Amino acid sequence: MDEQLRRFLDHLKHERNLSPHTIASYRRDLSQLRDYFKQVGIPLKKADNIALRGFIASRYTMGDKKSTLARKLAAIRSFYQFCIKMKWLADNPAKVLSTPKQDKPVPTFLSEEEMSFLLDLPKSSQPLALRDQAILELLYATGIRVSELVGMDCSDINFPERIIRVKGKGRKERLVPFGAAAGNSLRDYLKKRTSVNKGKVESEALFLNRTGTRLTSRSVQRMVDKYIRKTAVARKISPHSLRHSFATHLLSRGADLRVIQELLGHESLATTQKYTHLDIKRLLDVYRKSHPRS
Repeated sequence: MDEQLRRFLDHLKHERNLSPHTIASYRRDLSQLRDYFKQVGIPLKKADNIALRGFIASRYTMGDKKSTLARKLAAIRSFYQFCIKMKWLADNPAKVLSTPKQDKPVPTFLSEEEMSFLLDLPKSSQPLALRDQAILELLYATGIRVSELVGMDCSDINFPERIIRVKGKGRKERLVPFGAAAGNSLRDYLKKRTSVNKGKVESEALFLNRTGTRLTSRSVQRMVDKYIRKTAVARKISPHSLRHSFATHLLSRGADLRVIQELLGHESLATTQKYTHLDIKRLLDVYRKSHPRS
């Protein structure tokens, strides 16, 4: 199975243009499947849907969440389809397996007041503070993913139109507008960008670390954590929570759900619809506080 797995991962990278993060997840999931087959003594060509159910059950007993199991099944189905395409196998035993029903947790987001307080925290003329300010403003102004933010180059910003070019999942590009506040923060940062690493800029990346190379998603996570600790917000907030806040605040102010879908880069409207639950809760709160006979 090692050779088939290697060929499949090459296919994901060079032909399907999937992100490195997605490819790493597929590699991890399918490596676990390979190890399981070796453990129970089943070769790839002899593995049927019962063997695959055994693998999923073993991962469940090891504590994998339903969302993780669903991703593993998607990886397995895709791998088997590739094997059929390459004529290594004649059938896909994973096609009869049902995906575990997913829990629907409410996305964590900040209120408008909490967001304003967070955005005011990095106020300083120091280069790193200006960078952090621009990152927080841009995440909230656009709703882009952290992986999209750290992948941006300086050339992706169109200041006259206040639009950024975003390279999303599957290398798909989209244009996303940003507001005046984010634009001002970006301009202030760009004036000091070469001071972040004392002039030793080695990259066209928009956001740099101290060595002049592209900032990583993990670094953004640490930065957001640092500022969250300075707020009075007790619940767990991540960079992705700024994306949730962006969508929630747009929806609560009357934005169309399909517009939000385009801005977030969701392929399916169903993915965006999770924010309607938040808006319904807000409407119910207003109703119960305002209606004379509620």
